[in-house]
Amino acid sequence: MEVIYDRTVGVSLGGSVVTIGAYDGIHLGHRAIMENLKDLAGTYGVPSVVVTFDRHPATVVRPTSAPKLITDLESRLELLEGLGIDYVYLIEFDTVRATESAGDFVDQVLVSTLGAKAVMVGADFHFGHNREGSVEFLAQRGGELGFVVQGIELVKVGSVPFTSESLSGVAISSTLIRSLIAEGDVGQASLLLGRDHCIRGMVSAGDKRGGGSLGFPTANVEPPAQMAIPADGIYAGHLRILPERESIKAAISVGTRPTYYPQGGPRLIESYLLDFSGDLYTQAVEVTFKSFIRPQAVFSDSQALSAQIELDVLAIREALG
Repeated sequence: MEVIYDRTVGVSLGGSVVTIGAYDGIHLGHRAIMENLKDLAGTYGVPSVVVTFDRHPATVVRPTSAPKLITDLESRLELLEGLGIDYVYLIEFDTVRATESAGDFVDQVLVSTLGAKAVMVGADFHFGHNREGSVEFLAQRGGELGFVVQGIELVKVGSVPFTSESLSGVAISSTLIRSLIAEGDVGQASLLLGRDHCIRGMVSAGDKRGGGSLGFPTANVEPPAQMAIPADGIYAGHLRILPERESIKAAISVGTRPTYYPQGGPRLIESYLLDFSGDLYTQAVEVTFKSFIRPQAVFSDSQALSAQIELDVLAIREALG
């Protein structure tokens, strides 16, 4: 897969089939779109192109209410490459792009640069300054400029095995998955993502209490502020060491360590690695969340907390098989 940066001069594909969106998470609904995109590209005999953004557009147009991200940019590009997409056209979304008209976007990106033969978008798709561009506008311009517009049928949760019956008629969306993650329901979120939710970061030094008074040394990652972090609690999951992706079973704690910081300490992701010994400080890692074990709790002292961690580890071993 090749990434084309929108500031690159002189790029012209001469023909493509295109979809446009933030595509945060690359969930099962997105994957269905990508399969249709590749099929349509094959029909036309041209490359498949995903037009997406280096950051969520909401961080520029409405920063105080911008959503947390399910995937960072690096992960999103890796997932798209794994799906067999030919090109990603990556837009640097800033205040200048936010004021670009829908017509200019069509002319400059879809036609001049990508040579779009077909464009796949959702029924509620809007683009351009003040969201002036709509599916109807895109179809009208396509008729004038020589590309067709194909609507995307959203995948429903009920089509995914083992998902909650209460969500059966709901469309799979990044918004829904963010809400599940925020509630700690990483199991349901993983089903809709088609993989376990993960957070990347660098291992940093903590209070060194885990390997001392508690007897359970942890690899600590400070959650990136822009990422969707599961609710405070204990989780079964894995820690993957990057870039090789060696995967280690882990008991994962998300929270503020209220036993030691009753007024609230810094929020951390702490991973106790099962059957592992070694120094991971300053190492890049990916923490993946498989299932929720219990909520965060306050304990009377380190001994009581250590006893609970022993029980948590047993439950996590069982959960991870």
